[in-house]
Amino acid sequence: MKRVCSVDPWLVQEDGLHPHDNRLAESLMSLGNGHMGMRGNFEEDFSGDTLQGTYIAGIYYPDKTRVGWWKIGYPEYFAKVLNAPNFIGIGVKINGRSVDLAKWQVESFQRTLDMQRSLLQRSFILVDEDDQRYEVFTTRFLSRTRREVAAIQYSIKPLQQPAQIEMTPYLDGDVVNEDANYGEKFWELMDQSCTTDVSTLTMKTKKTGFVVTAAMRWSLQGDEDSTVAANEGDKYVGNTLTCQAEAGQTITLTKYIAVTTNRDWSADDIGPMAVQGVSEAHEVGWESLLAEHVAAWKQIWADGDVTIAGDDEAQQGVRFNVFQLHQTYTGDDPRLNIGPKGFTGEKYGGSTYWDTEAYCLPFYLSTMDSSIARNLLIYRHNHLEKAVENAAKLGCRGALYPMVTMNGEECHNEWEITFEEIHRNAAITYAIFNYVRYTGDWQYLADYGYDVLLETSRYWADRAQYQPQKDVYMILGVTGPNEYENNINNNWYTNTMAAWNLRYTLEVRSYLETHHAQRLHEIEQDRGLTAEERQLWTVIKDKMYFPFIDEHNVFAQQDGFMDKEQLTVEELDPKERPLNQNWSWDRILRSVFIKQADVLQGLFFLNHEFDEDTKRRNFLFYEPRTVHESSLSPCVHSILAGELGMESKAYELYLRTARLDLDNYNNDTEDGLHITSMAGSWMSIVYGFGGLRVHDDTVHLKPFVPKAWDGYSFKLMFRGRRFLVAVNQDGCELRQEQGEPLTVYVHGEPVSLQNKEGVTIPHSQP
Repeated sequence: MKRVCSVDPWLVQEDGLHPHDNRLAESLMSLGNGHMGMRGNFEEDFSGDTLQGTYIAGIYYPDKTRVGWWKIGYPEYFAKVLNAPNFIGIGVKINGRSVDLAKWQVESFQRTLDMQRSLLQRSFILVDEDDQRYEVFTTRFLSRTRREVAAIQYSIKPLQQPAQIEMTPYLDGDVVNEDANYGEKFWELMDQSCTTDVSTLTMKTKKTGFVVTAAMRWSLQGDEDSTVAANEGDKYVGNTLTCQAEAGQTITLTKYIAVTTNRDWSADDIGPMAVQGVSEAHEVGWESLLAEHVAAWKQIWADGDVTIAGDDEAQQGVRFNVFQLHQTYTGDDPRLNIGPKGFTGEKYGGSTYWDTEAYCLPFYLSTMDSSIARNLLIYRHNHLEKAVENAAKLGCRGALYPMVTMNGEECHNEWEITFEEIHRNAAITYAIFNYVRYTGDWQYLADYGYDVLLETSRYWADRAQYQPQKDVYMILGVTGPNEYENNINNNWYTNTMAAWNLRYTLEVRSYLETHHAQRLHEIEQDRGLTAEERQLWTVIKDKMYFPFIDEHNVFAQQDGFMDKEQLTVEELDPKERPLNQNWSWDRILRSVFIKQADVLQGLFFLNHEFDEDTKRRNFLFYEPRTVHESSLSPCVHSILAGELGMESKAYELYLRTARLDLDNYNNDTEDGLHITSMAGSWMSIVYGFGGLRVHDDTVHLKPFVPKAWDGYSFKLMFRGRRFLVAVNQDGCELRQEQGEPLTVYVHGEPVSLQNKEGVTIPHSQP
């Protein structure tokens, strides 16, 4: 575990420059506004270790799959999230010497992410060869209210004697991806224009033809006699401002940027709209832009903050994660989804995983208007035909949703994932179930949901294999959620979710038959569903094989699990962790150790179908064998531990999921943050400590307070109502803030909420 930032409820602050951990700090200091984002790179030059990264939502490159042995069914490309043109750059010279923090002496360095206002700020003192000092302060933000706009202020003050200062705000399209196969560059120049008023750079991606225009304007305070010169290069436009500053005099450059794409504008409009956007920002000015941005974030926190009293580490952790989720996805554009790295790095291709449905949807479902979660589901519905194509490529009927995608096509090229981690299909179905259960939007099933349920069920029916000797259906050759097991048979989670998928589809069909008969007929006629197929679904769900370990009275993760040497994590040498950075893959696959929740993932999803004793037995068997080397692991275990009254374990695993990136638990945060798993820390509090469950159209809570905390609070949206849940060591207070009256059950007892009046329930109440 490595911590480079101090603990503060609202700030992520790096004190001192840490060149060897710069990439880690860059990841932690990332900014985004749903339309674009960037790592916490420096504006000025930096020749040290850095991962320069600026990303635009929906812009990707289909990099050709390259493998030693091509297998039928491989996706033809791996979708890379592209490092987009660098628009934050400001070249700086002091007395003719270029500022490079890797080469200058630097004192009092601070890099601070202000989560309350969504600002990235830096302050430091530069010391030159003559021991002269220069104070530097920078602030930047990506506007929450004008999604195509960004702004930067860069201030320099000589502390001891006069100095000549040059600042060159620029746009640079000559960027690379670190994960390019052979160092290829993915951008081509379309147009550039450079004046001392407005400069623009328009770049186009190879193959996909995405066009991005960045426009720049600036203003200068502190030297009315400065000079300015326009300069251009290959894929580069900039303005050089030369100033004379007296000792104690501050020179401040304000740089305004607008970034437009052909995803949102026509080819003829993309350039003019960028110029218009940056000109409006320039006219509005820094103070007003900042004020409206800060006001928007104030409302976000007012509606959905999670507070923890008495534990700043826990507070910073969950707030950081909620902050990054809001920076990554706003729900405004149903064409977009939530990449596992968001706007913070290149790894994983920045594409959509099953993480969205399994982990992120509950957060958006419970904290924002239901239309946001609905858009996440519609995203998958829009890709249904691609999912049918994906299944066909593997020789199956129905729809197999991709493990990784940008446009509905599978673009993940590791065989054990692409071909075998098919449980992802059920996560899409579960998200529909979860959405309808939570919102009561049954109309969604008729409009969009049943199509998806039908085709995923068709896939499971084709993928399951009848075993006549045992008179059961099996699913062979899979990888379950535990990716430290490949090509195994009868993964309990996969089989369980497949059977549930079939059952839920039939239940929805029964509902539609009663309430939307005509629509049901249209869908089934269009999809060619027969009565024989439906009957087969019933047979398969009733005869699905579920492996079991009689000796321990628990579900078997898969056939043959007990053939492994039954060790626990406590028996591992800590120096060998994480296993994936110290063991060969062969050794990992032969071991009993589990990367993330597998059986327990099923007990979490289908929580309402298993009794407490079943959950407890399986938790006590599997958690000690789990190394939690997936970012998705600790939250599920924390939630179940909380439900089972294992307070210390729930708290331990909450801290791990909440501070996974802040404390770099898995030694991989330098690649980018784990955005999708961040929703898990929210779930750990709300589902785990708060005990949130929804059944019978009603919210149920079973809150408790970890001993390390004085209390905590969160807000929930449920069917148009927003209410506060505040828990302390004495009891629980509920207060409705929005919507019609609502009855909530706390520890099984009904509590009526209305008129913004608070209701207090002591913990002693059963």
